[in-house]
Amino acid sequence: MFKTIATPIWLAIVTWSLFTFPAAAQISRVDLGGAWEASAAGSNDWFDATVPGSIHTDLLAAKRIPDPFFGTNELAVQWVGERAWTYRRTFNVPDAFLKKEHQLLRCEGLDTLATVTINGHKVAHTDNMYRTYEFNVKQLLQAGNNSIEITFDSVLPYIDAKEKERHLPTWNYPGSSYVRKTPCNFGWDWGPTLITCGIWRPIALVGFDIARLDNVLITQDHSQAGKVRLTVQVTADPPANPPPLRASVTVADPDGNVCASTNYDLAAGQGATDFTIAKPRLWWPAGMGEHPLYTVKVALQDRQGGELDTTAKRIGLRTLHAIQQTDKAPLHFEVNGVPFFAKGANWVPPDVFPNRITKEKLRRFMTDAVAANMNGLRFWGGGNYEQDELFDLCDELGLCVWLDFKFACTTYPSYDPAFLESARAEARDNVRRLRHHPSIAVWCGNNEIMFFRGQDEWTSEKMSQADYYALFRDTLGEVIRADAPGADFVTGSPDCGDVHFWEVWHGGKPFEKYADIHGFMSEFGFEAWPVPATVDAFTTPADRDTVYSKVIMHHMRSNRGYVGVKEDGKIGTDKIMILVRMYFHEPKDFESTLWLGQITQAFGIEYGVLGWRREMPRSMGCMFWQFNDTWPGTSWSSEDYFGRWKALQFRARHFYSPLLVSGVWEDQKKTVTLWTTSDQLQATKGTLRWSVTDLAGAVLESGSQKAVLPAQKSQTAKTLDLAALVDHYGTTNLLVWASLEANGQTVSQNLVTLAKAKELALLDPHLTAEVSGDGTDWSITLRAEHPALWTWVQVAGEARYSDNFIHIAPGTPARADVHLDKPVTKEELLAGLKVRSLFDTYSAH
Repeated sequence: MFKTIATPIWLAIVTWSLFTFPAAAQISRVDLGGAWEASAAGSNDWFDATVPGSIHTDLLAAKRIPDPFFGTNELAVQWVGERAWTYRRTFNVPDAFLKKEHQLLRCEGLDTLATVTINGHKVAHTDNMYRTYEFNVKQLLQAGNNSIEITFDSVLPYIDAKEKERHLPTWNYPGSSYVRKTPCNFGWDWGPTLITCGIWRPIALVGFDIARLDNVLITQDHSQAGKVRLTVQVTADPPANPPPLRASVTVADPDGNVCASTNYDLAAGQGATDFTIAKPRLWWPAGMGEHPLYTVKVALQDRQGGELDTTAKRIGLRTLHAIQQTDKAPLHFEVNGVPFFAKGANWVPPDVFPNRITKEKLRRFMTDAVAANMNGLRFWGGGNYEQDELFDLCDELGLCVWLDFKFACTTYPSYDPAFLESARAEARDNVRRLRHHPSIAVWCGNNEIMFFRGQDEWTSEKMSQADYYALFRDTLGEVIRADAPGADFVTGSPDCGDVHFWEVWHGGKPFEKYADIHGFMSEFGFEAWPVPATVDAFTTPADRDTVYSKVIMHHMRSNRGYVGVKEDGKIGTDKIMILVRMYFHEPKDFESTLWLGQITQAFGIEYGVLGWRREMPRSMGCMFWQFNDTWPGTSWSSEDYFGRWKALQFRARHFYSPLLVSGVWEDQKKTVTLWTTSDQLQATKGTLRWSVTDLAGAVLESGSQKAVLPAQKSQTAKTLDLAALVDHYGTTNLLVWASLEANGQTVSQNLVTLAKAKELALLDPHLTAEVSGDGTDWSITLRAEHPALWTWVQVAGEARYSDNFIHIAPGTPARADVHLDKPVTKEELLAGLKVRSLFDTYSAH
């Protein structure tokens, strides 16, 4: 019987990028991904499986389960998470690999309680899906055919047993925090309960002889004006009795030109070198400058210059910090010494099943964020440590990342030394994998666990303060200090001066409540249904008579958390409808209800964001909840599961505009105060224009003035005294239109109403559309005879829109560019074109 040998921690933290140059290096890799088989453990009923993957997608491909996202099928597949599953395959190992001194099985993601065997011999048992494991398998491999089998036990019996031993306070699935697994797998208030297992990230054999790279740490010093000093620290593996080794380091600028290079000997397998980059091209967030990326390549060599291993990392030259709240200033971000207003949203896993998340989907989401004038995203703590490709995109596009460690909304058994050690290793794996990305602005210990932090002792509702800090301050903080020196770390959110404000949604307060809250708004939001095409994807026609149908309420998870909670979605649906009716007329039919829910969501979030942007630096950030969805359903997202924009995403493009005009109606004074806001680093000159119309669109008053917008500042620009007009027309028959021009273009437009939309007797705007273009790209010019509020266009088939849900005044046309997935003729486009506005949601005409 072979003895199972697990590689020590130092051998289990090498990043994927260390194996990106196998042709040139002496590292051999045998990819074990691709075709496998799977069966319920012990059943011998095998079906085809794909690795990386998950049991649900394999069962779905084998037609053994229905689509969990359709209808209420989620309930019909709960048995999948209750069973153990076994994956197996055979593979051949090249003779050259078998001659390698070190032969390792590298598992980058095993979900979650996994027992690994090779050729019938147990290799290891793992219990953390976030770890990268490596195991010595040299004594287990053989010439010719080899077999590998991995059995994944259901986590449910384990957590049930642990929960009976000691209850952990939670609002979510009881006991789920005993396992290091995607928290939202167990259900959340915007996603399903689908408890996965499987080989969810790459798996391979890795072989080498003399040594390989173990750890490459790059730090920056910006203390000298006009220069950046890079320090590159290199550690080789194995560390015991290393042979004589050298390191070759080169730095290439964003154009690919080598700007620095050196070769040096390692002492005991370790060494460091410094470079000074003159005239550095600094990395800036989106909207503030360019995002140039330098490439640092490290080659490990023997003393004769033979290459043993190599890695390359893209970095950005910048300082990027989260400046924590003080008595004088709120929490805010600062890049290259410049404070800036953070504009973005919260990111959740874009699919329950990570193997379905492609780089193309990620690029679409990230470019959508930039298109909506966002400069950052918060990667929420209840999901997964996101893949390298997502951070690459954020680096390229200038999206700053608030990165939560994956702990959320519950207590954790941090009194257990083994749990703390697992969390420490998990953090080290992921910090070393991701730390070089310039987009990461702050590492955060957890999401909302401060609400479960008590005093000296654990209670039925709280964890002890000592155990809270043992995990979220000490353990995770120590990893950051050791493995990402210079990076900013905060214990938790909203534990660091940021604000999670939920009194509007959970408390039923009106949107005006946002005006009472100030600071860095890292969570706030309001739910809405997705677009009708997305609703069609998970319903039958019979389900689409009312938003209170069984299936649509099943896809509304607010107030439910996980399968088993006796709630049918009515509470969440009621919450939407209460505020719909608070601000707007009753929708006339099912589809209008979907659209009006989106308009309500967009209206409310825009109200809050405009207020916080006006008052900067009192408030210095908005990250609304949430950007995306993990399945098709009702949620706080601005883009639905399929990447279709809701009204909120379109309005974000306007309320996050770098140059902004907004207005505030003051009822007591009968005035509208117009504000200008600039996020730009230089002062801007422009023109402010305004007009006051009645509901028919007749201009009652108008004007313009030159505007100077100081850099990174909000200010009052003009106060309109409307007392005479209000006395004559009343607040329900007046609209105030404002626009801001700069560099010969209209850069921002806004509408101020003096009463709620439901109090406005809007006229049929008689919208018309003029179409030009060809094939897949079209331009639609919209005109209105009377004011058209929240106007949107829709074409047949899948399409991308440059703008929608816009306010159109008579005599001021609006334009929306449309890109279709498939080319059409002009006649076909017109046949499927719909143009609607708020008026159409409640009035048939």
